[in-house]
Amino acid sequence: MIVLGGLQKNSFIDYPGKVSCVLFFSGCNFDCPYCHNPGLARGRTGGSWIHEQAVYDFLEKRKGFLDGVVISGGEPTLRQDIITLCRKIKEMGYPIKLDTNGSRPQVIKQLIDEGLIDYVAMDVKTAPYHYSPLFRKDSNPKDILSSIRTIMKSGLNYEFRTTCIKPIVDAPVIRNIAGTIEGAVLYALQRFRNGRVLHPEFFRGTDPHFREDELMDLKAAAASWVQRCIVR
Repeated sequence: MIVLGGLQKNSFIDYPGKVSCVLFFSGCNFDCPYCHNPGLARGRTGGSWIHEQAVYDFLEKRKGFLDGVVISGGEPTLRQDIITLCRKIKEMGYPIKLDTNGSRPQVIKQLIDEGLIDYVAMDVKTAPYHYSPLFRKDSNPKDILSSIRTIMKSGLNYEFRTTCIKPIVDAPVIRNIAGTIEGAVLYALQRFRNGRVLHPEFFRGTDPHFREDELMDLKAAAASWVQRCIVR
């Protein structure tokens, strides 16, 4: 039995061009200070757990109203039962978007090879060789690089995205990431938004936000490396 950490019934922004719902897996293998889903990252939820059959019943009722399903987290690729979930959702006729941190390239490849996902959004936190120790003490940069290559070769719609937050990100970091994903269809630079985060103490006494002109400078640093770069 699959148990999910949460369900957002309607979203107009999580799956480009589609009205979607968002299914959240609980638990994450990264420890990003700015994570905006701290409960899910720690393996907890803000309410009750959602069982597998309730998800399928909901999706059956929403046929004709929803255009797609987003699988998010936490980090959904940590759960082997993601394969079963995606297979059943695809059998219901829904396209699926996966949100991932890219740490489990073998799962991403299986989902792609079996035709179980239609869109991938991968977070690239910083330059792959700089993930440790901030995001994960034993992070393997080869996993991040493998996921990037797999996604770019997949033929699926995809995007890479980086949350722009001081002091973690600056122009050299963005240039490094953009060079790593050279030729990518879409690279999204995401604004940091105030709210509950996993480690608020990391930002105590500092302003982590980039001004709008600074974000445009980051965009300029990346633009020549990718097909399209946006700030969102």
